[in-house]
Amino acid sequence: MATARSTPSMAEDPARIQELKEELYEACVNNGSIGRLYTQKDLFALDVVPEDSPMLLMRVVQGLTDDKLLVPVNDQRKGLCWKYRTREDAQKYINLPSSDAVLVYSIIDEAGADGIWSRAVLRRLGMHDATLKQALKQLESKGFISEMKSVEHPNKKMYIKANLKPSEKATGGPWYNDSTLDEAFIDELERVVFDIVKTQSTYKSHVNGTAAATGARAPKKAIKGSADQAKKGKKRSAVEAGVDGGEKPRVNGHAAATAEAAAVAAARKNVLRPLPAGYKGYPTTKQIAVLIGKAGIAKNQTLAEDDIQQLVDVLVFDGLIEPVHHGYEPRKPGYRATAIPRLDDAATSDSNQLDVVRMGPPARENGLTEAPCGNCPVFELCEEGGPVSPRTCIYYNRWLGLEEEKKPEVVEL
Repeated sequence: MATARSTPSMAEDPARIQELKEELYEACVNNGSIGRLYTQKDLFALDVVPEDSPMLLMRVVQGLTDDKLLVPVNDQRKGLCWKYRTREDAQKYINLPSSDAVLVYSIIDEAGADGIWSRAVLRRLGMHDATLKQALKQLESKGFISEMKSVEHPNKKMYIKANLKPSEKATGGPWYNDSTLDEAFIDELERVVFDIVKTQSTYKSHVNGTAAATGARAPKKAIKGSADQAKKGKKRSAVEAGVDGGEKPRVNGHAAATAEAAAVAAARKNVLRPLPAGYKGYPTTKQIAVLIGKAGIAKNQTLAEDDIQQLVDVLVFDGLIEPVHHGYEPRKPGYRATAIPRLDDAATSDSNQLDVVRMGPPARENGLTEAPCGNCPVFELCEEGGPVSPRTCIYYNRWLGLEEEKKPEVVEL
């Protein structure tokens, strides 16, 4: 008696499984980036495998996982998910010489552009140190991984996939040069940002120089009689008494410097004033980034809006500028300078004749800060016999008026 030959079902047909694997992989590539996580529901939504065939889907997914084209991921929010690899990366896994090399390469691949410390790989896999070193040597010889330097972990041996560029978290972004913080570059950019904000958040008012410097108002009514009569009954100062007596007042170097500074302040005609309330043209971070990009200030560096935001935040924390939220765009505030009436007509101001450039308004002075020591940037290094000492200080002679300018002595350390 002849029996009918049974035909394999779709879930058992190897040729059909291979077709579904190709179709599902191409659908994943065409519907998401390489980092997208696909749940089981997402895979069914690609219309490659019927929703009433979960076992068929599992066979297809398992086949792609064995081919290193899909990677299982246990997401805390979504649960079990999968993400795809490129065919080139999958071929690298297949060509690896040992299972230990596969495990090590998978950990480094998972770390991405941030890289991973070799000791962290050792702890996660729990393998022997000699086995890890052999696997790393095999991967480096094939050009699959390479060593990298991280500004967060400068003394640790880090590894990254050879075809990846280290992330800004590892390199430090534009603020680092050869793993070293470029403080001079940061300071210059901060001054540029402050100058942009100050220029676009103020206007110049042409007023009398003396009134601008002292803030005094001119009298609207004159005193009847002569000036001598107005002075009657008023106690004269020691300086006035000396002048009347034919003696010239003695003025030390500090007083002369103070008088000279007052004369310079009185001669200044342009005074910065704040813009009226309700003004909505304050520069935003995006506008500042565009201006810096057009000016070409950061040579060989591409500064994104996030990079400029870091500089803006530093200036906000230092109290030099403040955010102003626009009513029509509350999430992207503009920025304006603080203490505008006390700002000089330049982007920066010198303080107490020290050769230190400062941003913002000059600091309020007292008895200590009037002397050079009160604003000295190397105060803690100053001592007799050291690289900086009171004997070699060039600022004291200038402050006391003993010398106009004295070049600093070169001290060999």
